[in-house]
Amino acid sequence: MVGRSGSHFPPSAATVSGLFAAERSAAEPDSEKLKQLLKPLQVAGPFWAQSDAPANFCVPLPLNCLVKPDRDQVFAKLGWDTEQEDWLPYVEGKFAGGRWLKIDDWSSLAALPAGKLKPDDSPRVFAAPWKFAPHLHPRLAEDQRHVDRDTERGSLFLENAVQMPPETCLVYLSSLDLPDGWYRFGGEGHMVSVRCHELSTKILDLLAEPLQTSFATITPAVWGSSHYSYREPVVGQTQHHPWSVAALLTGRPSPFRYRFGGSGKTKRLARGRYAMPAGSVYVLDTPLNRSWQDWEVSWFPQEGVSFQRWGCGLALPL
Repeated sequence: MVGRSGSHFPPSAATVSGLFAAERSAAEPDSEKLKQLLKPLQVAGPFWAQSDAPANFCVPLPLNCLVKPDRDQVFAKLGWDTEQEDWLPYVEGKFAGGRWLKIDDWSSLAALPAGKLKPDDSPRVFAAPWKFAPHLHPRLAEDQRHVDRDTERGSLFLENAVQMPPETCLVYLSSLDLPDGWYRFGGEGHMVSVRCHELSTKILDLLAEPLQTSFATITPAVWGSSHYSYREPVVGQTQHHPWSVAALLTGRPSPFRYRFGGSGKTKRLARGRYAMPAGSVYVLDTPLNRSWQDWEVSWFPQEGVSFQRWGCGLALPL
C-alpha cells in the first residue's frame, strides 16, 4: 500500500508568482529593475471555476457553514454567542468538509442569520472537481520483462497525477496581468495554458468592503515570524497582537513551503511553516475598518518578499 502524503494540489499562490517573475525577467534582465516591476504584484488563490464562467469562481466555504455529506447546500450556519461564549446552534450529525462556494453567492450567505437554513435560503456548494490518480512506474530490464533491480536509480517510483474535468479550470487573483499563452508551471515540465480576465465591479466592491468584526479567510494564512507560526498576526519582537480575537473557528493547519528563485540550478528551500486553513472564521472584539488589501505590511511574515504578495489570509466580511 502506498500513501499520498507528498501530494499537493492545487499549486499555491507562491508558485503562481513565479510565473510573473519568469515572464518579467525575460524582458528585464536587470535584477533591481525587475524588483521594481514586481513590487506591486499581489497574487491570491487557489480557486477554481467552470471554464465558461471564470468570473464566478469558487472560494472555500467558511467553516461556520455546515454541509451534510449527501447534500449540496448549507444545512446550518453557526454564529458566535458572546454570552455563552460558544458557537451556536448545537447541531448533531456528520458534516462534509472541503466545500466551495461561488463568489457571487458570498454576500447572500453572509447576510443569512445563524441557525438551520431552509433549502430555499441556502446557496449551492460544490466539492473540489479534481481527483488524485497515483500511477506506479516500474523500470524494466532492457533484455527481460522484469524489474531492473541492479540500476542505481531504483526500480519503482510513484507519480501522483491529478485529473481535472475539462470543463473546469484553476483561478488565481492577481494585481498584474500576464500575457495569455502556455507557461511552465511547477516542476517536471508541467505546462499550463494561462488566460487573464478582468474582475467584475461586483467582486472588486466585495474585496474592498471593510471586514468589521467578523470575517472568513478564503486563502491559507501564514502568521508569525520565520521560526514560529501563529493563529493571528504577531508584530515585532514584543509579540504585539494587532487583533483582539474574541473567537476563532478553524481546522487543522497545513504545511506551507516554497522554493526561492534565483540563477543557477540550485533552488533554496524555504523554512517549513504552518498555515491556517482557508475558511477560518475570525470574530474580533473591535471592528477592523479596512479591507484585506489595506492591512499593514508588518502584519505579514517576510522572507525575501512579504507574504502579502501571495495573498496570505485574504479575507471577506461575514
